[in-house]
Amino acid sequence: EVQLVESGGGLVQAGGSLRLSCAASGFTFDDYAIGWFRQAPGKEREGVACISNSYGTTYYADSVKGRFTISSDNAKNTVYLQMNNLKPEDTAAYYCAAQVGTHIATIIEQLYQYWGQGTQVTVSS
Repeated sequence: EVQLVESGGGLVQAGGSLRLSCAASGFTFDDYAIGWFRQAPGKEREGVACISNSYGTTYYADSVKGRFTISSDNAKNTVYLQMNNLKPEDTAAYYCAAQVGTHIATIIEQLYQYWGQGTQVTVSS
C-alpha cells in the first residue's frame, strides 16, 4: 500500500523559512513524480512544485519560483520542499502526492493517484 506522510509544517513569520518533508512508502514503481500542492481556506487546491524521480526534472508554479526548492533523497524515499522568503499568501495546507508510471514532472492535480494527509503552513505578517 502506497503511503505518503507530510511533516515540517508550522507557524513562521513572513520572510522566514520552512522545510516540508514527504516520506513515501509502499512504492514499487520505477517511474513516478512527486508533487506538492496547497490549499488555502476558501480557495481551490493549486500545484506548487513537482519532481520526477527518474530524471530529477522539476517544475514550479510562478508564485513560488525563486523561493521554493523541491528535492528528493531516493535512499530515504523522501521528497523535500524548502520554502524560503515565505509570505502570508503562502499560508495553506500543503499536500504531497504521487503520480506513478511517469518520468515527466507535471503539476496537473488530476494525474496524481496517491495523496498524503497534509501539513499546515501558516505565515504571519
